[in-house]
Amino acid sequence: MGQQRANALAPAQEVLTPMQHAGYSAAPANKGRRYPPETLTADEARAIIHAAGGTSALAARNQALVAITYRAALRSAEAFALVPSDVDTRSGTLNVRHGKGGKQRVVGIDGDALAMLRRWIEVRAAHGFNGRQPLFLSLCSGRPLATSYLRKLLPGLAAKAGIERRVHPHGLRHTRAAELAEAGVPVHVIQRALGHSSLATTDRYLQSVAPVQVLDAMAAGWRLDG
Repeated sequence: MGQQRANALAPAQEVLTPMQHAGYSAAPANKGRRYPPETLTADEARAIIHAAGGTSALAARNQALVAITYRAALRSAEAFALVPSDVDTRSGTLNVRHGKGGKQRVVGIDGDALAMLRRWIEVRAAHGFNGRQPLFLSLCSGRPLATSYLRKLLPGLAAKAGIERRVHPHGLRHTRAAELAEAGVPVHVIQRALGHSSLATTDRYLQSVAPVQVLDAMAAGWRLDG
């Protein structure tokens, strides 16, 4: 019964196809199209995480997946490449071993996201999955989830949360980067958190998603009465 429920609630193509196992990724329908960077408000991000919640194993997995993708500013592929040993629940860190370009980094997770991740790890163990399998896997087969899974999941969660604009995995990363910049975190620290190769890349990235100084300058100081 639990497996039937998981099948009914899971988006299409939960696990990797044979072509994806061979190293080919499923191309999204909008492949080749470029969109401007998009960020969520803190309330919108919370609403999406709440929308993923529930009492089922599927809800535990999906809520943890969305929470750490957002709070740890992960790329989708980085989240799906995690295994249980990459998580240190005592220190609240993730070891991202398969970053872009093969780069490794360690990132922190805040308390609420860590609690969701701990809950999923406990549920995962109760279902009999071992440490060699991916952290985020199919509840039906134990196989890796397709990287397109999160892209297909988020619009439904956004609709459930009453958010009408486009919501996608990289938007969670954009949102976290903007929050760090607005909190005054130095650019070189944000660079390490995002796994960028150069400071120039991070600077360009932040100019797109968090032009805080420009916005503050435009909003400050003018009065109609002089």
